Amino acid sequence: MRTWRRERGGNKKAASDADMPGLPPQAPEEEAPRRGPGRAVRALVALVALAGMVAFAIVLARLTLNASPSSEAFTHSNFTPGSSIRAYLQQPGFVDTAKQLGGNLALGVPFGILLPLFSRRTRGVLRVGLLTVATMLLVELIQGTLITGRAFDVDDVLLNTTGALLGYLLVGRRLGRTVHPRKRPRRLRRPARRRGDGDR
Repeated sequence: MRTWRRERGGNKKAASDADMPGLPPQAPEEEAPRRGPGRAVRALVALVALAGMVAFAIVLARLTLNASPSSEAFTHSNFTPGSSIRAYLQQPGFVDTAKQLGGNLALGVPFGILLPLFSRRTRGVLRVGLLTVATMLLVELIQGTLITGRAFDVDDVLLNTTGALLGYLLVGRRLGRTVHPRKRPRRLRRPARRRGDGDR
């Protein structure tokens, strides 16, 4: 409610909170929560993300689950983190090292981009990391137990997960916030108390 005080000469002027010491300071108005796209748009984005994940799963299976009988004698499982990465870095050819490390990193990037678009519940660094680790562990276990000429390698899981986190931090997080914004606005700070409020 706006109050008025009379000045000299009969003019009226709106009184502010500072002019009326008896009134408590008014809290600032809360901003309306940011509205994202409609349900139809979010559902369409989720379907596109699901289709992308299915396509990525097919590509992943073709790249990692193909038998290689000719290399069976040269393959061995690796359960020591960092062992295969050191072997890659010690290779004399830079191109081969880049293919091994860069390929495993790039293989996880789609996870970090597509998971935040699929649902609000699949957002966040921890969730993206855990889902990627679970998926890649399953792939490596299938490789090591069922596919001829393939072996389990824990470093592949680490590199794939690192790629997924990079994709999420660089692209996926922003896209996820755009498609699935926060429902509740952030809490606003209370206004600072003016001098003399506590003395009354």
